Amino acid sequence: MEVKKIFLPESEMPRQWYNIMADMPTPMEPPLHPGTGQPVGPDDLAPIFPMNLIEQEVSQERWIDIPEEILEKYAIWRPSPLYRAYALEKYLDTPAKIYFKNEGVSPAGSHKPNTAIAQAYYNKVAGTKRICTETGAGQWGSALAMSCALYGLECKVYMVKISYNQKPYRRLMMETWGATCVASPSTETKAGQTILEQDPESPGSLGIAISEAVEAAVTGENSKYSLGSVLNHVMLHQTVNGLETQKQMAIAGDYPDVVIGCAGGGSNFAGNCLPFVRDKIHGKEIDIIGVEPSSCPTMTEGPFAYDFGDTVQMTPLLPMHTLGHNFVPAPIHAGGLRYHGMAPIISQLILDNLIRPVAVHQMETFQAGVTFARTEGFISAPECNHAVAMVIREAIKAKEEGKEKVILFNWSGHGLVDMAAYQAYFEGRLSDYPLPEEDIKRALADIEPLPKPKQYRAGTI
Repeated sequence: MEVKKIFLPESEMPRQWYNIMADMPTPMEPPLHPGTGQPVGPDDLAPIFPMNLIEQEVSQERWIDIPEEILEKYAIWRPSPLYRAYALEKYLDTPAKIYFKNEGVSPAGSHKPNTAIAQAYYNKVAGTKRICTETGAGQWGSALAMSCALYGLECKVYMVKISYNQKPYRRLMMETWGATCVASPSTETKAGQTILEQDPESPGSLGIAISEAVEAAVTGENSKYSLGSVLNHVMLHQTVNGLETQKQMAIAGDYPDVVIGCAGGGSNFAGNCLPFVRDKIHGKEIDIIGVEPSSCPTMTEGPFAYDFGDTVQMTPLLPMHTLGHNFVPAPIHAGGLRYHGMAPIISQLILDNLIRPVAVHQMETFQAGVTFARTEGFISAPECNHAVAMVIREAIKAKEEGKEKVILFNWSGHGLVDMAAYQAYFEGRLSDYPLPEEDIKRALADIEPLPKPKQYRAGTI
């Protein structure tokens, strides 16, 4: 019998996170203060984040130790298994070997606890009593709610309204773990009130929800803000995934020719691929592909520019691929990929041609998800289906070229609380949302007055 899944014992769990900042060929450009336009210093971030996380955000150290208290919580589900997708390979009649890292085994059902546990721990140590955050599809909100429960912290989540309505069970997961979840935009914050005055029927966006969460954090007592993607320390914490995967691929006796992950803000993609990006920097030939929705084509059509991380312009200006902070994407079911910006680290690696971005349509992703479920058994989250769609493309390409490629992808989470999306697909109520050029031009007009990074690159529109 062929080996289907590769496990690591808990003793083989990584004891350090990998910081790619130490190996990047092009130095990162600094975030800028929204008021002065000058590079942000640690003191500027102190009202939002605890200092121990700020230190990680700016660190250039290649390896950062994982505290024992975090490892104890990671051990609830880590190390996660690496699977060989034999049935999918057979169905596609491909010479490619397909592997997937199963991050859906966490209690929250996704990769998000890799950083949620860490952020809750560092906030607890720093004396924080309440953490405020936003969430798109609810995976991040669920993960942080769970993590706050494990460390005895209060948790407040602003959930993008369209996802709040589409995914009630994610909200119930958060409430089960003790968090308070409200639909964003809400009337609880000035940011939310401003948006609702402009558009009472606003479906919300991650940018709006971030504005609300930041406002709630800076105005609350003993409160801090937590972000589930985009920032450097989030990418750092997620690398526990890729480091495990490298050990497991070595046990399998294979090394990937192609590494694939879906990408919204960049966290699950970065977590699995950054250790392999390091190998690529040092000479390995690997095609590393970040997959985004065509309705929110941040990497493939947005410029590399300075932009706010939120809609109401409370965050620092980040150097990133962006569609503009006022961009409100179509209400696709992959709510976790509906963000206007991409992580600065991922954006810089795209500029350096170390990562290749691709956009896919919604209908293709659900078709791929159904194919994966009917071959491998696992029902993927709508976000993860984007990665599955690209895997299928690459496997078919390998067949056409007659090449025995090794394809690795990050199965970032299950879709067992996303079944309404699958129901809509089966009933013919889903469609593709190709983004009109005029919508992108309108959104990008808002960032024209902002400072430009030295490596400024216009989008494809």
